[in-house]
Amino acid sequence: MQVFALGSVSASAMPPSCGMPRRFRVLADGFPSFLPKEVEKIKDPFARNFAKRIQRLPVPVKFSENLIMSTCVKPLKQNKENPVVFLHGFDSSCLEWRYTYPLLEEAGFEAWAVDILGWGFSDLEKLPPCDVASKRNHLYQFWNSYIRRPMILVGPSLGSAVAIDFTVNYPEAVEKLVLIDASVYAEGTGNLATLPRAAAYAGAYLLKSLPIRLYATYLAFSDISFNTILDWTNVGRLHCLLPWWEDATVDFMISGGYNVASQIGKVKQKTLIIWGENDRIISNKLAVRLHCELPDAIIRQISNCGHLPHVEKPDSVVKLIVEFVQRDSSKVNQFVSQM
Repeated sequence: MQVFALGSVSASAMPPSCGMPRRFRVLADGFPSFLPKEVEKIKDPFARNFAKRIQRLPVPVKFSENLIMSTCVKPLKQNKENPVVFLHGFDSSCLEWRYTYPLLEEAGFEAWAVDILGWGFSDLEKLPPCDVASKRNHLYQFWNSYIRRPMILVGPSLGSAVAIDFTVNYPEAVEKLVLIDASVYAEGTGNLATLPRAAAYAGAYLLKSLPIRLYATYLAFSDISFNTILDWTNVGRLHCLLPWWEDATVDFMISGGYNVASQIGKVKQKTLIIWGENDRIISNKLAVRLHCELPDAIIRQISNCGHLPHVEKPDSVVKLIVEFVQRDSSKVNQFVSQM
């Protein structure tokens, strides 16, 4: 198993400013008005800049008469090459990619960061179903509306399960897969699916509580200060402050969630598995198992890194993705040699 040296984010990776669509108001310091006002308290400059680029795009879906105003970060310009599309993990948002996305953009790649239905910052006031089938159809309709080319689909943690489920059902939409510290062997939401609705709402309230989120952030990373843990927790739970978050979370919880273990062997696309050496949430033994079960996969480990390498070691993640996507490109070789 190859191990890559630790990476860090350079100041030059700060996302460039991007004007918001006219149909959305922005807050005084440039944030879109649909974000919770608590975004102003976030200190991380990368998160603040990335949040300013979040847009809502209309997406038609087959399970609702209403268009879903769906949040994403769009590329500043589109290329002829197939794009890289970033998903996020369980109950998270596109803000996970605040460090990695700008680096990949600097390398000349077209990238999208898309919020999975039921999480992130999409407008769910007219609450649609948020089960697996609805999440899958929403992602397909987003792809069909705006991307329309085979993509390199990147899924971290539970986003890996989302990516596998999507790829097996819509193989024409995916050129390659990248799975990061993949959570793909859980049997859905387990006993949570059988909870009475009132108990499920109590569980959702606990899930978004600051102590639980602080502990989850502490577990997710290898070695960060308390001040960073606190700020990254505020980034990670920002979407939980939207008024429909509890309803969407409970709907997903009682629907049964993702159970994709039987689908792994059906993935035909070339796959890159990335794993943090010090992941305290998912054992790296499962990375080896996943590597064995995927028909066409390579595996790479990042040293001194926890559960979210794209946040903790973005340079290393970008290097691996770039090499995987276009190994023979002189542009890529030049970029990799500079990192």
